[in-house]
Amino acid sequence: MERSLSMELVRVTEAAAVASARWMGRGLKNEADDAATTAMRHVFDTIPMEGVVVIGEGEMDEAPMLYIGEELGQTPGPAVDIAVDPLEGTNIVASGGWNALAVLAVADRGNLLHAPDMYMNKIAVGPEAVGKIDINASVTENLHAVAKAKNKNIEDVVATILDRPRHKEMIEEIRAAGARIKLIQDGDVAAALNTAFDSTGIDILFGYGGAPEGVISAVGMKTLGGELIGKLAPTSKEEEKRCEAMGLDIDHILTMDDLVKGDDAIFAATGVTDGELLSGVQFKGGFSTTHSLVMRSKSGTIRFVEGRHSMAKKPRLILENK
Repeated sequence: MERSLSMELVRVTEAAAVASARWMGRGLKNEADDAATTAMRHVFDTIPMEGVVVIGEGEMDEAPMLYIGEELGQTPGPAVDIAVDPLEGTNIVASGGWNALAVLAVADRGNLLHAPDMYMNKIAVGPEAVGKIDINASVTENLHAVAKAKNKNIEDVVATILDRPRHKEMIEEIRAAGARIKLIQDGDVAAALNTAFDSTGIDILFGYGGAPEGVISAVGMKTLGGELIGKLAPTSKEEEKRCEAMGLDIDHILTMDDLVKGDDAIFAATGVTDGELLSGVQFKGGFSTTHSLVMRSKSGTIRFVEGRHSMAKKPRLILENK
């Protein structure tokens, strides 16, 4: 892939973030998601690449755009797989909460796992604890492994997990082990990334979240030098049959190399609402400001990008090709 593609892709997440941020706190999650999806799809049309959506808004008959199998971009350009979540945290935006993102991941064609839309059991850690976690080990064992790797006492370790009834036993075990918890309502892509930045105070992510989001998170963690391990968790016979049809073994532990192959992948995210890592979109006087993160695994480059956009000159954040 061309290195210039990184900055082109930031325009995609910026547009989605600005469009969806207009709906913050208005209680209309579907409208916010539609706005992000439409903006993201429009800007993708301006990017020089031959992209195919492998993780998107659903199958062709379920989604009007950014559906699985949809071709994106302008030719000529590199042949790539695209994974998107135009608005990771629709409920967050609807309620005006923290850590909503517009996010995408791109890799060379054939290198992203085509993850089915179902749950995945995940553990994610930053660079210091890579190789120390085991998804088949207990929560307590993983907490102690991370504490040792990061030279912390167990009571200084902070785990983050979605606040869901399905995690009741995990939450109780974290507390019994003596570690601290940051419960989140939505947004486990941001939560996974936070484990790789000391400034966030998060040491480890546990729990069951979306499998597609697991693939997107893995691309980001690959550049950050962190680790995400997953295991598909179908909740019905139909989901088990879908895994079988896709050639996926539900007992197989998905490592980083399973989730994203090769050495060249790009991750881009723009904050929609404020979070530990990225600030949300702000509007003032006909301008919007955005805060984005873009990373490329091949070079190891990590960029934080602050943008100021004239909504009169560039209402959809499109730089027209002339």
